[in-house]
Amino acid sequence: MSGPARPTSHASSKAAVLDVIRAAGTISRVGLITATGLTGATISTVVRGLIEDGLVVETGRAESTGGKRRVLLQLDHSSRYAVGVHLDHAGITYVLTNLGGSVVGRISRPGAGAAKPADVVARMAGEVAALVGSVGIDRERVLGIGLVSPGPLSAATGMALPPPTMRQWSDFPVDAALGQATGLPVLLDNDATAAALGEHWSGGVDNAATVAAIYMGTGIGSGLLVNGIAYRGASGNAGEVGHICLDPDGPQCWCGARGCLEALAGPAAVVAEARSDRALAKTSGLAGRRTRSVAADFAAVSRAARKGEAAAVALLERSARYLAVATRTLANIMDLEVVVLTGPSFAIAGAIYAPILQEELDRAFFSRANHAVRVRLSASAATASAIGAAAMVLQSELVPLHHGLRLQGIEPEPVARVT
Repeated sequence: MSGPARPTSHASSKAAVLDVIRAAGTISRVGLITATGLTGATISTVVRGLIEDGLVVETGRAESTGGKRRVLLQLDHSSRYAVGVHLDHAGITYVLTNLGGSVVGRISRPGAGAAKPADVVARMAGEVAALVGSVGIDRERVLGIGLVSPGPLSAATGMALPPPTMRQWSDFPVDAALGQATGLPVLLDNDATAAALGEHWSGGVDNAATVAAIYMGTGIGSGLLVNGIAYRGASGNAGEVGHICLDPDGPQCWCGARGCLEALAGPAAVVAEARSDRALAKTSGLAGRRTRSVAADFAAVSRAARKGEAAAVALLERSARYLAVATRTLANIMDLEVVVLTGPSFAIAGAIYAPILQEELDRAFFSRANHAVRVRLSASAATASAIGAAAMVLQSELVPLHHGLRLQGIEPEPVARVT
């Protein structure tokens, strides 16, 4: 199902042309004229500039349509790079992507833990330098760093109200500190929003008008895309599906409310219930062991479920039913077309959650008579936020968006076969 419009707004004709080439893979100058509505003269000037900047190269010719075969254009993927960093209590994930958003380097390191923020930032700067150095690229080709973490975030102070495990980061200007430590521009955003943008940049959500990436790590959030543009809300914290109230008399949530989805069915709630079940705690390896981290313990419960442990399966299915109801609420409000399940917890337990969400949306989504909502697992769930963080940099630096020129869906032009 496709909505009535698929516009993407760009800040300049250069940004628009570059984004069309990225989306198409290969496209001719004539194809660019059709896709953008720009004049032939403008396309010629913009493409020449992109080639001179090393961002675009000519690559072969299109199949013949009766006349002269058109020269095709594509991104020079090795011309620019971006770093994506996902900062969390349990772990820090780093990726280096090329201009096309493909991962060319990746490392995972211990999380923030209880260390002082300034010490963690110093370590992060060293790990970013090590990642870039390990790939052997010129640092001048690195556009910047996308840094993402659990919300809520503040543009002025960084982490305004972090989760309990990261309270020492409250109001610490993490983006400014990392920028100073690395000498690179840093963009800060919510990890769920970044995951959604990463799905879009990599082509994982096709051309859907409204998309939600439901992110589950140690908590639950969502990133929202409307016509390919992240919807962030007034403060950049839109999509907090984990704090939809499902029971006004339910357990206290760390956010200050009661009965939130996260408090009822998030990974921490699943782990607490598993530990309270003596038999399940034993079969999942939690008995007699101190909590390592919510992420590690949730993974242990998930592994038990994958092995067929009935109590573990029932516990995750209960969590999934709560999540399904909250997702249906979000789908009704946003009139969603696609829901992507992503994040490290879905990387191991997504196969249990996905069919339950799909069943709920098929059964009770308000606009189901008009269109279905597709639920799918991310192909890169474990590292989606870091990949999306890098995509944030690529989009911001190369295809900045604003209200202006609008483009419709793009189709690639096939390269002629060599005979």
